[in-house]
Amino acid sequence: MNKKITSTKNPYIKNVSLLVHKARERRPQGRFVAEGFREVSMALRNGFEVEALFHDETLTGLEQIEELSRLSQSGQPEIISVNRAVFEKIAYRTSVPNVVGLFKMKERALDEVKFRQAPFVLVVEHTEKPGNLGAMLRTADAAGVDAVIVCDPQTDVYNPNTIRASLGAVFSLPVVAVSNEEALNWLRQNDITVMTTSLEASKSLYDCDLKMGCALVLGSESAGVTDFWLQNADQRIIIPMAGQVDSLNLSASAAVVLFEVVRQRASDKG
Repeated sequence: MNKKITSTKNPYIKNVSLLVHKARERRPQGRFVAEGFREVSMALRNGFEVEALFHDETLTGLEQIEELSRLSQSGQPEIISVNRAVFEKIAYRTSVPNVVGLFKMKERALDEVKFRQAPFVLVVEHTEKPGNLGAMLRTADAAGVDAVIVCDPQTDVYNPNTIRASLGAVFSLPVVAVSNEEALNWLRQNDITVMTTSLEASKSLYDCDLKMGCALVLGSESAGVTDFWLQNADQRIIIPMAGQVDSLNLSASAAVVLFEVVRQRASDKG
């Protein structure tokens, strides 16, 4: 079904705008907004239920949106044509994207996570910036991790900055937000070795055996990993630094650590 909305004061449009900018609206409604062909396509391909697709006909033709809508695995969404003013009200980026999609959230649980014989898990504790989380999700997707556990149930994985920085990887990966205790219990139940980054670690990342099932724990940029994980870790690891700076940006650290796992496992295959 197609329709047109041209008023920024339309109640439906006003609510979509709130979902873009307010986490306190997203959670109770169980809905979020994604924008851009790449991100919307990723959500659709990974089974997220879409309610509506919005487009400005002066930017993106109806045929393109109809083709995109056919990726939906949960019925056809409503296609809504809007003018430039309305589109800019519901778009997050300063440069206007080509499509905006209204989706239903997926409630993910640890018990639903499926992994290979040697699990590969990223644990992120108290991430401070949605953009950093998104960048780590993008890296995690590229590295082929089995799951990303965000240890802060209040973290909004559907923040527009997270979606944008992840390039849609937030939709392709099992991303679960739970407490530290819940994450640790699940890792122990599945015999997954817990490794935390720490400046006071005793072992270099490059001397660790990462071919076994492992969970790599990264902390916030300001405080690092908390005592909870340091005390419960099976092993503390450190990324060797050659210069005078003693730490990397969080997303850069994630890339170094995750791809060392990839390197070791690739070399083990011969």
